Amino acid sequence: PARCVIMERLLPVFNKLQDAMASLGTDGQVPALPQIVVVGSQSSGKSSVLESLVGRDFLPRGAGMCTRRPLLLQLLHNTEGGDANEWGEFAHLPGKRFHDFDEIRREIEAETERKLGKTLHVSPEPIRLCIRSPRVLDLSLVDLPGVTKVPVGDQPHDIEAQLVRLVMQYTKNPNAIILAVSAANTDLATSDAIQLAKRADPTGERTMGVLTKLDLMDKGTDASDVLRGLVVPLQRGFVGVVCRSQQDIVDGKTPDAAREAERRFLEGHPRYAEMASQMGVPHLSVKLNQMLLGHIRACLPELRTKAASALVRARGEIAKYGDALLEGKSNQGALMLQLITQFANNYCDAIDGTSAQVQEASRETGELQ
Repeated sequence: PARCVIMERLLPVFNKLQDAMASLGTDGQVPALPQIVVVGSQSSGKSSVLESLVGRDFLPRGAGMCTRRPLLLQLLHNTEGGDANEWGEFAHLPGKRFHDFDEIRREIEAETERKLGKTLHVSPEPIRLCIRSPRVLDLSLVDLPGVTKVPVGDQPHDIEAQLVRLVMQYTKNPNAIILAVSAANTDLATSDAIQLAKRADPTGERTMGVLTKLDLMDKGTDASDVLRGLVVPLQRGFVGVVCRSQQDIVDGKTPDAAREAERRFLEGHPRYAEMASQMGVPHLSVKLNQMLLGHIRACLPELRTKAASALVRARGEIAKYGDALLEGKSNQGALMLQLITQFANNYCDAIDGTSAQVQEASRETGELQ
């Protein structure tokens, strides 16, 4: 209970900080914030995992690449139940609540199209979405486009290199936790998610693995050795999940029904039954929640120091533009006049050769003494 109270107070503040940092760009001056970065190939089941965590269908689906821009997803638990207390809100549409999750999907598609048109290109510019719901635990994740090796349609020939650069841009953050999603019915040694995670986190201390499609493995095979960390050792371990397939979605299988089917499968499987309590979407959600809280708390001292240094630099930069007393809408005219006057004075000094910059340049070239 105490941890929940701390997270309830900490994560909303952290989300505001994340929004503020996002508006400043990534020029190296902004401290890198803790975040969970979701990585996987197109067919790994990444979207199904995220929708299972939310308990709603809200992500674009279909053949080919559906996620073409990073999605910064903030999940906030609403204590009051009911559909009226469940909604999404986009950063580019502040104040507008989406209670229909089909509309959220359409807005993601529309915002992607506004940036990229009808093409199949990708963009590093993120879409920021906050979902408040009694179904979710407090989380903050970044969903990246699935990695593909072969360009399709009008995609550039170096689409794989572009996607890898985009993944590395987020995963190289030393404060990022990498959630590497891989399908259990494929060879883990060739998993794109694991390979990219190893590049950004060679020791595996920042990486947690998720194994999807456990129910689709060949008969007589299982992933128990992988889940125990005997194949690919990760300090944060692996969690196995069983999510809805595309056919389940077409057939109208609800997320709640999918969770119940997942529980029955894990508890009834001869190799998974003994570890069922450490598997499944509900356990994954709790583990991610606790992991993010612990990671944020561990990073706070360093973030505080870096934020204080950035604030000092910013105040020094602002001081160059004039009197701080002229801040505010009522003083905009006076501030503009002061800036124009300062610019005019600096321009005259440059012409006269009396500005500090001109004198310094003259000494270096030896043109003036």
